[in-house]
Amino acid sequence: MASQEMRLERDSMGELEVPANAYYGANTRRAELNFPISNLRFGRSFITAIGQIKQSAAVVNLGLEVIDEHIANAIIKAAQRVIDGEFDDQFVVDIFQTGSGTSTNMNANEVISNVAIESLKGVIGSRTPVHPNDHVNKGQSSNDVIPTAIHLAGARAIQDNLITALKQLETSLRAKSEEFWEIVKTGRTHLQDATPIRLGQEFLGYAGQLELAGKRAEKALAELSVLALGGTAVGTGIGMHPEFATRVIARLRELTGLDLSETTNHFQAQSTLDAVVSASGELKTIAISLLKIANDIRWLGSGPRAGIGEISLPEVQPGSSIMPGKVNPVIAESVTMVSAQVIGNDATIAIAGQSGNFELNVMMPVAAHNLLESIDLLSTASKNFACQCIDGLLATKRGPGMVAQGLAIGTALAPIVGYDTAAEIAHEASVTGETIKQVALRLTDLTEEQLDEILEPLSMTQPKA
Repeated sequence: MASQEMRLERDSMGELEVPANAYYGANTRRAELNFPISNLRFGRSFITAIGQIKQSAAVVNLGLEVIDEHIANAIIKAAQRVIDGEFDDQFVVDIFQTGSGTSTNMNANEVISNVAIESLKGVIGSRTPVHPNDHVNKGQSSNDVIPTAIHLAGARAIQDNLITALKQLETSLRAKSEEFWEIVKTGRTHLQDATPIRLGQEFLGYAGQLELAGKRAEKALAELSVLALGGTAVGTGIGMHPEFATRVIARLRELTGLDLSETTNHFQAQSTLDAVVSASGELKTIAISLLKIANDIRWLGSGPRAGIGEISLPEVQPGSSIMPGKVNPVIAESVTMVSAQVIGNDATIAIAGQSGNFELNVMMPVAAHNLLESIDLLSTASKNFACQCIDGLLATKRGPGMVAQGLAIGTALAPIVGYDTAAEIAHEASVTGETIKQVALRLTDLTEEQLDEILEPLSMTQPKA
């Protein structure tokens, strides 16, 4: 195999060989060699965000007359190409890298610098006429750019994807609630028979969870819409024009449609991950809601003959390599695994949040990766759950058919015959296998007509005098 053609570059640490066809430079190459840890890299949403920051910075720096027009315009155009995804393969630094994300910030600076240099007919890797630090990174530090990129990427993903997906799933669940409203079945508490409930009421509960999930996503969005940009190295704004951050954030607000604002306290904004920890906590709660719903769906459709079998799930694929005709609740299972992953991601983010030492948090890359993965997973899983499972659910006759067999319907007798007598009737029915009505006819003076009225299942699904 022929050896890879290399070019020689120089940075502040000296000379280093870089792949000849790479748009990144020596600083990125050092990080690539230093961190051969995993195959995890920053994805599209983060690269878009950091590209938008660099582009907006160039626009503002041009307006502030701190860089020349031809350099600024070249950076603006190069950053747009990064935003558009032309150079995703040039973002080669592992997630498990320097805790500030400096390597990724320099990766972006070098790629944009070299793309701009190429457009100006310069030599890639020469750092002239567009310098990665002096021009692309002007007015910035990794310490405020990376947390800003995390917030920007997360906020966009929540606004554009997650909130929409949660609303879609809520709509599907509400539609099923209406469809199943007249179906009465046995409720369950402690996995044991309880008083009757409408199948539609169960689904109304799930829809309510999704309604609150949407509000939790909006809380996470609000947390992430406050940006650290403007603190530079330690929160003081050293090396930055006083108007830089305000103007950049205004442009980002216009560019993204997000309600972005600059933090009122730069010292907390880049020394902590508190906002990311809080946002992740909301995502974890959403994941737990989805986990509860998915597990209920699996149980309600279990069997179908030897289980609960009160609903029928869409048959999307064969369920067994050995048992013909077996169909499994695979869509719901995928949701449970997504939920588990998001819960685990939150644990990682919580640990990362504890790693703010003095003026800087040093676990930003792994927190960013886990936050963005959680948002993406919850978005895609919610849409898929709605389309491939919830929308196709059907109610069976199993639930209504078992209501009269339930012992908990004796609860309706308690206000009339007293708790102890109602308990005696339920116990007797459990021993003999009779229904509550049959035993009550023997043990009370109530007539069949009276018992039919008292034990009417629909009347037990709402309060009554």
